[in-house]
Amino acid sequence: MDKETFQEWMVAAKCIQENDKENADFWKGYQRGLRRLYHGERFGTPEEHALWMSLTNDRDESHKMRGRGYRAGFAGHSIMDGAIVKLLHR
Repeated sequence: MDKETFQEWMVAAKCIQENDKENADFWKGYQRGLRRLYHGERFGTPEEHALWMSLTNDRDESHKMRGRGYRAGFAGHSIMDGAIVKLLHR
């Protein structure tokens, strides 16, 4: 991922998060996942990465949503193509 794309997607995710309070946890996770994707192992520890990846199995719904968002960001799912909305409602 190049710097311009990273910055564009981060700005978009922050704007959506501010206006979509119902799914704010997903967008917080998405931003963190994007940071991990862009910066690689320089962002966070391997243990933190493993924890965020495992959140989709958590009993707490807000943790699950953060985990889904993290996985979407880390996988490089574009916020611009609209397909990411499907990941919100799995």
